[in-house]
Amino acid sequence: MSSSATPVQRPEAMMDEVDASSPEAYVSVLWQSGQLGLVYYSANECTVYIMPDAPDSQDLKLLKKLMEEIQPRCILTSAKQDHNMADFLQAMGTSNHGEDGKPEIALFPNVDFGLNISKQRVLSANLPFVASHLSEAEKIVYLASIIPFECTTMLRALGGLLKFIERRRIGVELEDASVSVPILAIRKFTLPDMVHIDQDAYCVLQIFKSEVHPSVYKLASGLKEGLSLFGIMNRCKSQWGTKLMRLWFMRPTKNLEELNKRMDIIQFFMLARNTEIVQTLQDCLKHIRNVPMILKRMTLTYTKVSDWQALYKTVYNAVCIGDVCKSLPRSIELFTKISQTFTDDLHYIASLISKVVDFEGSNTENRFIVRPNVDPAIDEKKRQLMGLSDFLTEVARNELTLLDSRIPSCCVIYIPLIGFLLTIPRLPSMVDKDDFEIEGLDFMFLSEGRLHYRSARTKELDTMLGDLHCEIRDLETAVMYQLQAKVLEKSAVLYDVMEYTAQLDCLISMAVVARENTYIRPRFTKKNIINIKDGRHPLMEMCTRTFVSNSINTDEEHGKICILTGPNSSGKSVYLKEAGLIVFMALIGSYIPATEAEIGLIDGIYTRIQSRESVSVGLSTFIIDLNQVAAAVNNATERSLVLIDEFGKGTNSVDGLSLLAAVLRHWMKQDMKCPHIFVSTNFHSLIQLNLLPTIKLMRYLTLETLQDGEELVFFYQLKEGVSTDSYAANIAILAGMPPQVVKRGTQISEQYRRGQPICRIDCPSKTNHF
Repeated sequence: MSSSATPVQRPEAMMDEVDASSPEAYVSVLWQSGQLGLVYYSANECTVYIMPDAPDSQDLKLLKKLMEEIQPRCILTSAKQDHNMADFLQAMGTSNHGEDGKPEIALFPNVDFGLNISKQRVLSANLPFVASHLSEAEKIVYLASIIPFECTTMLRALGGLLKFIERRRIGVELEDASVSVPILAIRKFTLPDMVHIDQDAYCVLQIFKSEVHPSVYKLASGLKEGLSLFGIMNRCKSQWGTKLMRLWFMRPTKNLEELNKRMDIIQFFMLARNTEIVQTLQDCLKHIRNVPMILKRMTLTYTKVSDWQALYKTVYNAVCIGDVCKSLPRSIELFTKISQTFTDDLHYIASLISKVVDFEGSNTENRFIVRPNVDPAIDEKKRQLMGLSDFLTEVARNELTLLDSRIPSCCVIYIPLIGFLLTIPRLPSMVDKDDFEIEGLDFMFLSEGRLHYRSARTKELDTMLGDLHCEIRDLETAVMYQLQAKVLEKSAVLYDVMEYTAQLDCLISMAVVARENTYIRPRFTKKNIINIKDGRHPLMEMCTRTFVSNSINTDEEHGKICILTGPNSSGKSVYLKEAGLIVFMALIGSYIPATEAEIGLIDGIYTRIQSRESVSVGLSTFIIDLNQVAAAVNNATERSLVLIDEFGKGTNSVDGLSLLAAVLRHWMKQDMKCPHIFVSTNFHSLIQLNLLPTIKLMRYLTLETLQDGEELVFFYQLKEGVSTDSYAANIAILAGMPPQVVKRGTQISEQYRRGQPICRIDCPSKTNHF
């Protein structure tokens, strides 16, 4: 594999070499459905840097931070974009080729960022580091080890970038048209504080797990969270709390200050004396609604009654949260921020809404209704409307004296949008329409046996009183617009409310889970160690009556490479996943399932535990396994955690064993600079043939079992040592395999181990089989 294509973790070294006063970075970025895809071309290094898809909120904080790091000369994106991205680009750049010191903004048609066309551009690109003799299929396999094709947003951004740099002919403007823009390497990068975890790791560790919703009404589009780490940790009461929790899970960090801030708050809420405070805050948090969406509707003047109710509930409960936080320790930064932010502006908004909006009347009328004593004009119109019934009765009496004596009675009514009308009962003599005509009255219509007319008096009433309902509605709408304007003026505090309540919701959720499951606070250290005493798998312990805890230790004293052997079903995979999940939980600022822990700042978690099929790029299961291991070999640093389960079983046993031994030797040569490595395997020949040297860096572990007659008893307890038997026959019996099949398998195994010829068994058919 070409060294020039080796991915790296951070672009700091590159940034040091580039002249900051004249950056030559061309960025292609897409933001879709909350996922950020970003790549850039460094003209100074002739290198494309790619960042796997990462979640980013509507305020695009991650994108802003990336732009500060990269300092691009040009930003390329799709002409079809979200308004958040449009606002960001408008503030960020210019269309004048960066002449005013800002990056140029280049907009391409959305079709240029199509997924299929982007894949084709990547596969057909002139990449010198890809050997020219490779076939198309071999090229796909090689590129899949460098580019995460499952990151579709990033892949689309990369396709757009390749077209852009060829169109601009960056660095080869004066060369012949046959000379393409040089791309000497494709490398991965992340921000300095971010921890690298790819989608394979998220999948196999069950950090997220989406399932089809059981409701028949949501089968088409509804998904729910299955048994996953996020599922058990998410006790958030608000929608924004859940969103932030997911964001924290997607962006684990090694920022020690941030992690300790989160854990300080969790520690406070876990104290027994603060249980009532937690309950009070959660009662308030469940009323926090999606305020940004309400504010967006306000700007479009499309506010519903339910929006005003949601906004009032949010502001009212935010005021309550602020009052609670004023009594909490000021040593915790979040409490101080909430106390200082949730003050006058929030009280002003809550007071204004409660004084103006008549929620009871609004719900009845299903429109915005203003309270009394807010607008004198509205109050006067409503008084007129309320006294209209008695007034119209008096008018009807007077009108009856002017009508023909044959008409026994009449009424004067008010119909919105039509006005005042005089109604009389239909007489027996009134058969045809011509009979409806009465002198001095204008016939309007017949309804339910009554004739409706306009008289001189009703016309006068229309002029005097007008259409009261419409006038009241217009006046109340004008008041609503004024109220909207006042709220939008104070919208900054509402966005602060969403940010701080989301953080509070997440941390209370983590504290509740930690208290229920007796999690402990890990100690972070600058040392490169992982020492966890009596660790437990956070998901598995919920699915079993008893769970056997095991310690996890990798450091200079215990060794950094742990090779785990043991029978099938003895718990090897669970132990590996347990190590990955506990470290992950620490890196999001959560308490962990253990009795004691000291963890160094891990910069990445790499896994080869489960194969994920990939029809889109046409890779076999074994090639996918190799890509996962290659990602660990190429990217893992001395501070990375690598988990490998049964690598090599997807091919010939000799070849698989050889590859596993070669990978382990590669890391052994790095001595203490190698990652923290946990490998489980059933290749007992790895030990029996002495394929690996005996060094302090490496140690062998196994999970304790006991064979009681033909029954195999699992203790799931970790101990030093090596297992020499997989006990496959015992496991096959437990799995329900027919006894005669297991017996024959055992015979073949014994003969193979002794080097004896394998005896065939005659079958009823003409052909002999094993």
